[in-house]
Amino acid sequence: MDKPQSATSLESTPEQERKDRLIKYSIAMGIRVICLIVGVFLQGWMMWVAFAGAIFLPYFAVILANAPSSSSSSRKATSPTKSISADKFNIVDD
Repeated sequence: MDKPQSATSLESTPEQERKDRLIKYSIAMGIRVICLIVGVFLQGWMMWVAFAGAIFLPYFAVILANAPSSSSSSRKATSPTKSISADKFNIVDD
């Protein structure tokens, strides 16, 4: 049999994943608000960069929030497998 399954190698709970996604998305939307506020007070090309960040950031925020975390890909649950060799079986003819 392979090594036993460890509880620490399991994926995070759906609630924890949802919380992590919410935090990532909230940070990105906070940066978007800052871009909007800063864009109002700037002039020239910097204003356009700030407004472009405010326009395109929601798209990237959704992609980043829903992307699988790098730690979750290495922590997959595996089912243990057990094999029995054929010589363990006895055939009885009646």
